[in-house]
Amino acid sequence: MNLIDAIRTIPDYPKPGILFRDITTLLGDPRAFRQSIDELVQPYAGLKLDKVAGIEARGFIIGGAVAHQLSAGFVPIRKKGKLPHDTVSIAYSLEYGVDQMEIHADAILKGEKVVLVDDLIATGGTATAAAQLLRNLGADVVAACFIVDLPDLGGADRLRAMNVPVTTLVEFAGH
Repeated sequence: MNLIDAIRTIPDYPKPGILFRDITTLLGDPRAFRQSIDELVQPYAGLKLDKVAGIEARGFIIGGAVAHQLSAGFVPIRKKGKLPHDTVSIAYSLEYGVDQMEIHADAILKGEKVVLVDDLIATGGTATAAAQLLRNLGADVVAACFIVDLPDLGGADRLRAMNVPVTTLVEFAGH
């Protein structure tokens, strides 16, 4: 199955000129969802990974399934104020300002091998901040994987510049 066919494009969302790549259609298609998880897991099969970290919110869906397949633990990376225990946070830039994300302070043990997961990589602001947050806790960020890459926005290259290998399943050039 060609996964790109399972992803809906919504023009002018959330603002004019943006082509929003909506993976909810892929998630709703059992074959496409299974294939996506199988392809995301494949590069790491047989490696001893400790954790999969998923970025809120679609990264929870994908990351949970990837962690299950890899027999690894799952760690949520959430927006500020959403986690109930002691947290570590990091601020990162958005197009329109600054935001923060958090992880439980005890979610990662020093030296644990972690794969970062989200649905889409665009400019890489969120993903690079998440990778730094994991490293701040002592994680060995083995890789990052995404279903969709918008390569013209350079996010995957930003992660690679941090020495984080990146796997993506489909690209939308010109986003």
